[in-house]
Amino acid sequence: MDERRSLEGRVIAIAGIGGGLGPSVAARLAEAGAIVAGANLKQADVDAVGEELGLPAEQWDGRAVDLTDEDAVAGWRDALVDRFGRVDGLIHLVGGWRGGQPLHEEPLADWDLLHRLLIRTVQLTTRAFHDQLAASAHGRFVLVSAKQAQRPSNGNAAYAAAKAAAEAWTLAYADGFGPGGATANIIVVDAILTPRMRAENPGKKFPTFTPTEHIADAIAWLCSDGAAEMNGTRLALTMP
Repeated sequence: MDERRSLEGRVIAIAGIGGGLGPSVAARLAEAGAIVAGANLKQADVDAVGEELGLPAEQWDGRAVDLTDEDAVAGWRDALVDRFGRVDGLIHLVGGWRGGQPLHEEPLADWDLLHRLLIRTVQLTTRAFHDQLAASAHGRFVLVSAKQAQRPSNGNAAYAAAKAAAEAWTLAYADGFGPGGATANIIVVDAILTPRMRAENPGKKFPTFTPTEHIADAIAWLCSDGAAEMNGTRLALTMP
């Protein structure tokens, strides 16, 4: 493996590992040599990913964490530092969607939910892991976002606004890291094509969807030394 792409021995935490993207990202990071530390709300979802990966115990840590709770997130960080001595990377994959109605008709409860899932989890995880990333020689934060953040529509206002806020937070986070230090970057997609979607719809075309494997490759690269100079950028993986 190219040394500049190797993640050998790096401890990378994945917030929201139980979603459709999580297993592909975890597998790709592990393939590059990373120690994968996954968190999701339900332990059963975390355990399912662990079983799918089949990693040795020393390369895997899976925990149930309420990522909308500040104390729970801090406890997750402390547990990882206690076990591994450090955390080198943080990948934010927590998702959620509400929309489809004109913004003057969409229930504000949809915004409340999206704020909690798409913004609050970014705020809590980045704040909790900041000192660990800043102290690491390979500190990395990666947010997976959606192109709707830059191209909002009337029927998708709450989702687009929440994603835009998460992106702004990430860019401000990047601005806090000095030259040659930790980095924070954003991967932008239109929609995500998961292995389950392909299995359930054999032969169906998904022309605007980005496969999870492509996103995982991009995340692994952003975590590597090969992307050490990239900070505060949006990497577009939207399909034509």
